[in-house]
Amino acid sequence: MSSAQRAVVLGSGSWGTTFAKVLADAGHEVTIWARRPEVANEINESHRNTGYLPGIDLPRNLRATPDLVEAVSGQHFVFVSVPAQTARELAVQLAPLIDDDAVVVSLMKGVERSSGLRMSEVLEGVLELPTDRIAVASGPNIALEIAKEQPTAIVVASDSEVTAVSVAKLARNGYLKSFVNVDVIGTEFGGVLKNLIAIAVGIVDGVGYGENTKASVMTRGLAEISDFAVAMGAQASTMIGLAGLGDLIATCESPLSRNFTAGRLLGQGYVYDDVVAQMQQTAEGLRSVGAILELAERHGVDMPIAKQIDDVLHGRMSPADLAPHLATDDGPSGE
Repeated sequence: MSSAQRAVVLGSGSWGTTFAKVLADAGHEVTIWARRPEVANEINESHRNTGYLPGIDLPRNLRATPDLVEAVSGQHFVFVSVPAQTARELAVQLAPLIDDDAVVVSLMKGVERSSGLRMSEVLEGVLELPTDRIAVASGPNIALEIAKEQPTAIVVASDSEVTAVSVAKLARNGYLKSFVNVDVIGTEFGGVLKNLIAIAVGIVDGVGYGENTKASVMTRGLAEISDFAVAMGAQASTMIGLAGLGDLIATCESPLSRNFTAGRLLGQGYVYDDVVAQMQQTAEGLRSVGAILELAERHGVDMPIAKQIDDVLHGRMSPADLAPHLATDDGPSGE
């Protein structure tokens, strides 16, 4: 936008803090809601969030508060970046606080385990907002790389193109380009499903398989998650764009990827509880596998990679056995 706006980001983890930096670097006045007062104090006093973005200086026009009422008061743009399984709890607190005309944007990449709902559906339901005031943002978003101002792009989706454009213009600066579409389902599921494939690629990496095996898993994985997303109502083209293929490549290739890291630990022989204990941040894919498989069964979609990840997680399959199954399983096209 040509003039400075005000926005709040709810969540002070790596992605929430990075996205707040993106908005602030675009010239806007940005507030971060940090659940822990010590994180808010560090952001305000040192302009750092060392627990999540070590070595990154945060802009002066970015401030933090642990007070949700203060954070949200008077804000037209409300970005939500908390772990997916806590989204409903936060939305319940948020419902009486947001302005009547506020636009709420999900930065989350997960599904609610108890319901199988996408994050925009959780927000829409709890906040009782019309869909034209809900948007989602996704894409190849390795937080630390973006915080270092390495060029990248995101896609903003909403049922309302006007809403999507307004959010995309807000989140656009010299190192981040934003695009828009109206495929909320595809954009959201792209961000969710690529995490599963990143876990699978991490597993085979942890086992010790090479690039051919990982490429095979990624390629078959793209076909699998595309079939699922389309069955859920997504546009096929979304899955070969930033929110699908773009995010898949980044998440499967980067050692900074939480889901890849979780998979690699599984491949090295760690059990689920040990992996969770070692992860400093939430790997959403680990928490989404079961819900995605339930949705797949309900809609008649075969997801062999997701099923075998689930088998590894629950000790029904050795990590070393996962890749040979996936790399040699012929699909309908024989590819």
